Formats: sequence, structure tokens, C-alpha cells
Amino acid sequence: MVHVTARVAVVGEALVDLLWRTGSREARAVPGGSPANVAVGLHRLERPATLLTSWGDDPPGALVAEHLAGTGVEVVRLPTGGPARTTVALAYLAADGSAHYDFLTSWAPTALDLPEDTAVVHTGSLAVAVEPGASRVLELAAAQSALGRLVVADLNVRPAVLPDRSAYRALAERLAGEVRVLKASDEDLAWLYPDLTVGEAAETLRALGPELVVVTRGAEGALGLTAAHRVDVPAPAVAVVDTVGAGDAFQSALLDDLAGRGAVPTDPAVLAAVLARCARCAALTCAREGADPPTRALLDGEGADTAAPDGTRGAETPDRG
Repeated sequence: MVHVTARVAVVGEALVDLLWRTGSREARAVPGGSPANVAVGLHRLERPATLLTSWGDDPPGALVAEHLAGTGVEVVRLPTGGPARTTVALAYLAADGSAHYDFLTSWAPTALDLPEDTAVVHTGSLAVAVEPGASRVLELAAAQSALGRLVVADLNVRPAVLPDRSAYRALAERLAGEVRVLKASDEDLAWLYPDLTVGEAAETLRALGPELVVVTRGAEGALGLTAAHRVDVPAPAVAVVDTVGAGDAFQSALLDDLAGRGAVPTDPAVLAAVLARCARCAALTCAREGADPPTRALLDGEGADTAAPDGTRGAETPDRG
């Protein structure tokens, strides 16, 4: 049965990227954040989604608020128990589109109340790495899993926020123990587990509890790992404009499938089809500038796409897919 109205609750940061390109003396302020981008991607895929996030009453926060208001996404601004600062990411973009990031972070929600009709809970990125909010999000993941909800996370490792590799690895392993589906990039795993292959690192995390670990590998495609199977899918050929938001678009498609299916796909043929659709979603995003995920019509070949139907696009760390 396909659950077309099943809601995804996305818990995590909305922020402003200050983008510097090589040779430029001026920065460009672009609202985004991985969870915010994921929520926008879900909306484009016609999947009911609620973004639970926070921002400050400051100029970057005004930009975030304006951006989110134009996306069509249902947004819950989380209480913080006091004045909050909007997270700002300082992005230094090289000529090849790669980026180095520094973060000025603020993530301190005091309550995380999900919509009653939530079917799938998604989190990750800064939301599970920046305290004091990270501990609350991990507690939420554990509680929602205990209630039987499908909890999903994207590691989206940010060493600039938590440079202690062993501490970050412990956090990732704790998160793996609380979710049913865990996504990471090959670069995430290489940083967390420098002495392991990507496959070995993925299996290390899968053994901690997830039914499915998904690893994105940029131009090499993606792999899915369950207790019984490993599934590899190629990346579609595409003329890459940039890779900003590609991993977030992949995650949106994965969450859309999980919510619609109401279960984790473990049959290898089904899983391969799911991952292929996710890879196509990421590839379509790479073919356009910025975090500009496709609509369901474009992704599923049902008709023309209007690129950014809500007139917005966000930004986040260039992702390998």
C-alpha cells in the first residue's frame, strides 16, 4: 500500500550560507541548511512535510524566515528558552565547486513536539552535532523509535563543528543505534573511519542497529546495505552545474519512498529501484545551480518541471550525492 499522505517530520537547522568563490571579494548570502533543503525537496515531491527548526531575531534570521515562508513547507519555529542566534556557514568555494566550511552555530531547542500525524522522522547534520540541541534530538530519536515511528538520519559530517574524530564517531554510532535507516556519504565514512574501507565502515554502523545503511558516492552512485544484502546503483550521467544540495535531494527522495511505503525496503530488487530513483533526484539537482531539487513530475517523468515552483532555492555544503 502506498501512503500518499504520510507525513515526514524533519528536525534540524535552517541557516544562512555566506558563499565566497575563488577570486571574488564579495560574499553571497543564501538561506538553506541540510534539513531545510530536505524539507523543501519533500514538498517538491508532493510529500507532506513539517520542518521543525529555529533561527534568531537577527538579519540572517530574517533571511531564513523569508526563504522558508516562500517554500510552501510547513514550518514550526522551535522555542529556545532565550535569545537565539541564526546559524551562519562560511563557505569558501573553489573553482571546481568544492568547498571548505566554517560554522557559527546556534542550536538550542527546548521542546521538540512533532505533528500527531508524523509517520517518518528525519534528522541529521548540525542538529545531531551541536549542543545543547544535539542531545535533545538524540533523545527524540530514541523516543520516536520506541513508539514505532520510522526514524531516519543523515550523518552529513561537519568536522568544522566537531573536529574531535573519536567524539564524532561516538556520536555517529550512538545515532546509528537509534534509527532504522542511516545515510552517509563516502566522505563522511572516510573521515569517521580512516582505517576502514567505505564498505567496512558502513557495515560497522549497520551492525549497531539500522535496518538499512545508505552510502552516497558521488559520480560512483550509491550503495545500500542490509543485514542480508549489499545493493549498488550507478549515478545517472548528467552535465554537472554544481553539487550543492545533491545529497539533500537524494535524502528527500529516500524519505518520500519510506513514507509512502511505510516500511524499510530490504528486498534487493526493490531497494535497487528505490536507490536508483534517489540517485536520479540527486543528478537532476546537480544539473541546476544551487540547492534546487526537482518536482515529482520531473523526477518520475510525468511531465514538465518548473525548476523552482515555489520561487526559492537554498544552499548547503556541496554534497557528493
